[in-house]
Amino acid sequence: MNDIYSFSVRNIAGQLVPLENYRDHVVLIVNTASRCGFTPQYQALENLYQKFKDQGFVILGFPCNQFGKQEPGDHQSIAEFCRINYAVSFPMFEKIAVNGENSHPLYQHLKVSAPGTFGTLAIKWNFSKFLIRRDGTSYKRYGPLISPTAMIGDIESLLKT
Repeated sequence: MNDIYSFSVRNIAGQLVPLENYRDHVVLIVNTASRCGFTPQYQALENLYQKFKDQGFVILGFPCNQFGKQEPGDHQSIAEFCRINYAVSFPMFEKIAVNGENSHPLYQHLKVSAPGTFGTLAIKWNFSKFLIRRDGTSYKRYGPLISPTAMIGDIESLLKT
């Protein structure tokens, strides 16, 4: 399998969502956390979403508690935090593992299809990002230090194709 469309994930409300729903979209997949030094990236992510959503761009947020236990809340508290503090309107999903034996199958696929620096497969920290082409294949992985605004050129380029 080369694309993300065969995967299904549970949204923050617990409903199963096939990623097929995002076919023909440029997708940015991000592992998030509410108590991280990178948490303010939620604002930049929401800004990107608002800027490009009408052109076929979507962000999918996946809370993760594997890095410094910086996402300890339940799904309801995570959703409320995102809404109150950052007015997040892009789709958020249930908390998942992105590394280890319990790593979600979507993340197992993403890590292989877009390895990190020097071919590293493991996700290093919260707010690692995967940009996906309209055909569902991985375009590029961005580390947590890369601001969402630094990806605008890549997003615009993919939206034109």
